[in-house]
Amino acid sequence: MYKNAEGYSDPTPGTALGNILRDERQKETDRLAVIGRLIQVMKGAAELAGFEVVGRITLKDKATGKEYR
Repeated sequence: MYKNAEGYSDPTPGTALGNILRDERQKETDRLAVIGRLIQVMKGAAELAGFEVVGRITLKDKATGKEYR
């Protein structure tokens, strides 16, 4: 339970923060699913061109700047 500066329980900001964190986790889960599909497409394209991916593929989200390895 969230408590305010005086130590009393304050459920309103605690609930709001919980909702925000849940939404952020869901966005990250969705993003990782997209990345997983993208990697498979990239590996498939390399295979069609007669190549094989032998190392890590690093992707950077243009919107957030976060790198996925």
